[in-house]
Amino acid sequence: QVQPVESGGGSVQTGGSLRLSCVVSGYSYDSVCMGWFRQVLGKRRDREALAGIYKRGGEEFYADSVKGRFTISRDNAKNTVYLQMNDLTPEDTGMYYCASVGLAAGWEPALCGDWSRYKRWGQGTEVTVSS
Repeated sequence: QVQPVESGGGSVQTGGSLRLSCVVSGYSYDSVCMGWFRQVLGKRRDREALAGIYKRGGEEFYADSVKGRFTISRDNAKNTVYLQMNDLTPEDTGMYYCASVGLAAGWEPALCGDWSRYKRWGQGTEVTVSS
């Protein structure tokens, strides 16, 4: 298995923006879901799902908490998925993870919004938002 590789994290002030990138490779087909999750550092919480996208058709799925602020996109030629994050607040501080899962034949793209299905995980990239 090839794990996703994230980049683009960093520090930004409240109200700022960041774009995260993730290379998702190792699939010989394009029926793949690619998603972004985050985990607040220092707190015992599960990873929070943010957004998912279907590589073939581009269908997008979002958690209610980030709709309107975060946008997921992909560049299939680069095997890369992006997360554009706008209007950031300190509550967005955390470790951001990219994940992927291949869909079996006949599975619907809507499964990209079923966050429990994601199987391959990157190492994460850290985002810090200061007030």
